[in-house]
Amino acid sequence: MKNNSQPNSRSKEITSKYFQFLDQHIDDVVNGRVLEFMELNQIASKLAISHQHLTDTVRKETGEHPCHFYDEKIILMAKELLKNKEVSIANISLSLTYDPSNFSKFFKKWTGITPGEFRKKV
Repeated sequence: MKNNSQPNSRSKEITSKYFQFLDQHIDDVVNGRVLEFMELNQIASKLAISHQHLTDTVRKETGEHPCHFYDEKIILMAKELLKNKEVSIANISLSLTYDPSNFSKFFKKWTGITPGEFRKKV
């Protein structure tokens, strides 16, 4: 019986490590410790697994592609940064390595409103 539960616990471990890595990596980018966001295959390599194995495992555990959570965590960080009205939306987008116009499109696709509209609501 132990062998049957082991793959499941390994899947949970990989998924958990992926989420922890994303949190740290996004924080590193926003705080300038890393210059740009990594590609999914680079993250998988850092976790010592293949890109396909990471994708299959996260999808099996959550029902979503790993990129979904990557984007979702970037949006959560963006929302936190947008609460500080002292920092321009352009500077926030640059800290997230986005061109300001692309950032607005990305943000609106995820939230249904522009960064400026979000800022007015908070």
